[in-house]
Amino acid sequence: MISRIAQAELINLSQQYKAIAVIGPRQSGKTTLVKLVFPDKPYVNLENPDIRNFASEDPRAFLDQFSKGAILDEVQRTPELFSYLQQVLDENDQTAQFILTGSNNFLLQQSITQSLAGRVGYLNLLPFSLSEIKNLAPAKIHELLFKGFYPPLYDKPFEIQKWLSNYISTYIERDVRQLRSIENLVVFEKFLKLCAGRVGQLLNKNTLAIETGVDSKTIESWIGVLEASFIIFRLQPHHKNFNKRVVKMPKLYFYDVGLASALLGVQKAKQLEFHPFKGSLFENMVVVELLKQRLNKGKLNNLYFWRNSKGNEIDIIIDNFDELIPIEIKSGKTITKDYFKGLDYWNNLTGLTGGRVIYGGSQYQKRSHGVEVIPFASLAEINNR
Repeated sequence: MISRIAQAELINLSQQYKAIAVIGPRQSGKTTLVKLVFPDKPYVNLENPDIRNFASEDPRAFLDQFSKGAILDEVQRTPELFSYLQQVLDENDQTAQFILTGSNNFLLQQSITQSLAGRVGYLNLLPFSLSEIKNLAPAKIHELLFKGFYPPLYDKPFEIQKWLSNYISTYIERDVRQLRSIENLVVFEKFLKLCAGRVGQLLNKNTLAIETGVDSKTIESWIGVLEASFIIFRLQPHHKNFNKRVVKMPKLYFYDVGLASALLGVQKAKQLEFHPFKGSLFENMVVVELLKQRLNKGKLNNLYFWRNSKGNEIDIIIDNFDELIPIEIKSGKTITKDYFKGLDYWNNLTGLTGGRVIYGGSQYQKRSHGVEVIPFASLAEINNR
């Protein structure tokens, strides 16, 4: 079994909160992790229709079965439970009574906010990080972009393209219908593929609406569906403008780069070696890796990008409140002076020094003015604080 970095944070939360919510995409390893950390707790899967009906129709009797708590998997399927769960938690001072998992952030957050606010500690669990699979990850970047990071693909010899295609089909059929009554799933799937073609780009909802054939309000609603089920996320622009006009639109990224590759129609890894989207997918992979480093330690997302109206851009700004760390992401293996143009502009504009270039090569360098050139393979060793 591959150990998860987030395990330490889960144990930490279990010593403080009466309930813990572990949320993240389907197949990200939530159930495996909570069963490992809490082996003595009964496990209940609320995807099971019979169990779900019992929990919905008689929540008090359902919870009475678990005097010492339980693991409630996909608990967003039974919002009726939460009001009764509040009473159970309040009657006992013991920590980590109930462990709640969910793959639908919107429904779960809505239920917890209404009934369990202040009683629940949160852990966001995304698919594997680089450091977790460092001995199992494909050696070549284009192979990693194709495979992605979902745990089942590192556990069993699945055909990668088929597994990801089935994941997409299952997600559309089950989770989308649960969140929104979307009648035309064919149009929604087209929208999903169009999102994959915009990885690392500014999110222009009007253009998406025109290409999809729906209105902008529908696009916003559908983006919310994808965010709530941990398919995509929006990277926000940094708010400090340094006396220059900055863009206000966010950028679009996928939580798993393998899923984005599948939606782009990639059939095998070798097709990505010289694919026009390779640079964007590589950027997506690095951004998500930096995000995982934060979330696995229970820290909030502090990643942004910066871009002004003239097109000058920094791929990532890590905002540590008292320090801004600019990062440029380059998929190429050969270091060139173009790699440093963005950082040079940023440092001249802000009066700061330093920064990082994360690239597809293998050589680490420490350049003048404190700029680090970091191979992608060493990304797991970066301290994102």
